[in-house]
Amino acid sequence: MKKFIKYGSLWVMIVFYFNGIRAQELFVFSEPASNMPAKSLGIRASNWLMYNNRGNMLNYQFIPELMWGVNKNLMIHLDGFFTNQGGNFHAVGAGTYAKYRIYSADAVNRHFRMAVYGRLSLNNSVIFQQEIDLTRNNTGYALGLIATQLLHRQAISATIGFNQAYNNGSENKFPPGQAEQAMNFSLSTGRLIFPKEYISYKQTNLNLMLELSGQHLIGDNKNFIDLAPAVQFIFNSQTRLDVGYKFQLYSDMQRVAPNGFMIRMEHLLFNVF
Repeated sequence: MKKFIKYGSLWVMIVFYFNGIRAQELFVFSEPASNMPAKSLGIRASNWLMYNNRGNMLNYQFIPELMWGVNKNLMIHLDGFFTNQGGNFHAVGAGTYAKYRIYSADAVNRHFRMAVYGRLSLNNSVIFQQEIDLTRNNTGYALGLIATQLLHRQAISATIGFNQAYNNGSENKFPPGQAEQAMNFSLSTGRLIFPKEYISYKQTNLNLMLELSGQHLIGDNKNFIDLAPAVQFIFNSQTRLDVGYKFQLYSDMQRVAPNGFMIRMEHLLFNVF
């Protein structure tokens, strides 16, 4: 608890420090309540390079995604999961993610939005840790709520969600007594650093992000808290490059690879449908 209070206080100070910088409502390690443009199609490739605690090796996980902006309120993702765990690079599963905006209060240079989301994932990898991660390691579903506040160029977003995990097929079952349910949370803040003034949509955007995330295992009463700074570039208002580093602040649960880099490329095609 002392560690939690210590790092929680650090997070509060960081948030107040970043309040003086400018923001963008596009986060790296979490989704905002806003959606991608309606009738658009997106292609995303996420690369996770995580340091393995069990040996001197690097875990590589690749997640390609196809994203569809159905309308202004609904977006859908389809993704695949690939990893080098076990020695060979191979596919381990796939998933789908949907987000629906339920509330919007828009004004000049500001808005507040809320959305609900759901995820369904299938994975056939060995269950090797207590952390439940439906985007890379576990079979199951997730449901949650997102709230995002944009104030001129400052954005703050919070997420709370419930995860239910299942056995990864008949051959990769949960160890006896291990928790299969969890509550996730995240708190994200972002600032637009460049350009100082918009002249053209072709200008390159430079955004800085800082995101706090964590999980509570229901039944086991175990927790972890991570912090992730990131930098983001947006080219021609259409192509996006994210580079972030996530590291563990506190954990009393088993996690194999909590620290490492995420590098993502994303490209949007407008008015496809």
